Amino acid sequence: MTNDSLHDPDDSDDVARFTLIYQHNYAKVFSYALASSQRGVAEDIANETFMTAWRKLDAVPHDDPLPWLLGVARNHRLKQSAASRRHETIAQRIAQLTDERDVAAWDTGELVVERDAVLSAFASLPEQDAEILILTAWHGLTPAQGARVLDCTTALYYVRIHRARRRLARALKQAAPSATFPKDVLEGHR
Repeated sequence: MTNDSLHDPDDSDDVARFTLIYQHNYAKVFSYALASSQRGVAEDIANETFMTAWRKLDAVPHDDPLPWLLGVARNHRLKQSAASRRHETIAQRIAQLTDERDVAAWDTGELVVERDAVLSAFASLPEQDAEILILTAWHGLTPAQGARVLDCTTALYYVRIHRARRRLARALKQAAPSATFPKDVLEGHR
């Protein structure tokens, strides 16, 4: 019996498909996890997500795997969160990712004030609002894709994103009453 007779031709197709899925989506899955977790935890979540994707490769949609992957990452994140509650807010973690070089690159005080106002407003949001805003604004998911990640209907996703944007707008007005923010940030791209 030769080595070739033991090789399943579908194995190489699965490896190639998984490799493409991984290469095109790892950074997005990692950044999704990083938005709500410490770096080490985010790496674990991303790795667990792709281990799940490999084990359930047949379940990964061929046309657009990202919403499926983010849904799996969300489930792993929720499991991590339930096991070990973290007290930092998403905004604090984002602020920790910013260093002095970032601040120096912004040569006007206005940008720093706006950034602080946005981070403050964002930190005041409930976690569910922050998550849906990140899915939409940061990852650029459509409502249908976001609904798949959150395991809800598209109609419910629209309601949740609308409410989250409204709460963010109110929080921004409280954090920086005189500042103006781009309308598409608060209302979304239609």
